[in-house]
Amino acid sequence: MNTSLSDSSRNPLFPRGPGLGLKLTLFVTLSIVLMVAENRGSQKLEPLRQWLSWALTPVMWIAASPAEVADGVDHFRSRESLLTDNRELGERLLKQDARLLRLEALEAENARIRELLASSSSLQDRVLIAEILATSQDPYRHQIVLNKGARDGVYRGQALVDAEGIMGQVVQVNRGSSVALLITDPDHGIPVEINRTGLQTIALGRGDGHGLSLPYLPGNADVKVGDLLVTSGLGGRFPAGYPVGQIHELKHAGGESFMEAIAYPKAKLNQGRQALLVWSERALTPPDAGEAPVTVPIDLPPAPEAAAKPVSP
Repeated sequence: MNTSLSDSSRNPLFPRGPGLGLKLTLFVTLSIVLMVAENRGSQKLEPLRQWLSWALTPVMWIAASPAEVADGVDHFRSRESLLTDNRELGERLLKQDARLLRLEALEAENARIRELLASSSSLQDRVLIAEILATSQDPYRHQIVLNKGARDGVYRGQALVDAEGIMGQVVQVNRGSSVALLITDPDHGIPVEINRTGLQTIALGRGDGHGLSLPYLPGNADVKVGDLLVTSGLGGRFPAGYPVGQIHELKHAGGESFMEAIAYPKAKLNQGRQALLVWSERALTPPDAGEAPVTVPIDLPPAPEAAAKPVSP
């Protein structure tokens, strides 16, 4: 069966109309007329211009929307990136601050070690740097635990010093650790002499943690506040001429033939974590066979290998 469509119902693929050249000529002419009218300042086209501007506003807004949306997305991404970078920088800064604190502590520790090494060069004796592991918790017992013991050659009675002066002496030796008695302990005494006059006496620990007592000075002794106390070398345990303390106060009891001097130690007993163990000439001489070991009661937390027997020098 043949079917036919009327001519009016047919939609040609290429409808006929004015040619492209005619359309181009028309629009070019219209553009020239509008430009000429605009240059001459004609007010007749102003309503048309305003109407076209109003009519084309949605078109312009739609055309600009993709760029604005892209800018908003970029701004959001930039904000998120900045927040992430800020968070990472904050964490990094916190870590760097913690490292800086550690570096400051290490720098101070290195400075103290350099001071110890500098002081050891003036001793002209064998020395060993020891780490302080613990201190006595009893306010009336001034003792410390060191990480050096018999396997390092430490012996009972060995002098302990820092960069400023005498700290004390070793009273108990284990295989890998030792216990030292500080010069401020009430059971400690050290032979000293006044550096200015050469007067020799004994400096005893007061037990208050920061004072020494010189109780046996003659009433007419030439002693002044500020005089330096140094080791006299008597007994052979402490190197002679090493600073011990400085006279801070003189006490004259009425009717007594003696006076008492109060001195402050030169060593920094409560500062730092290192000290120097000094070998004296006496350490090279073996002890007498009949010499009984000196025991000093200690009240410290257990030290490494504390169960080992003390080794006598």
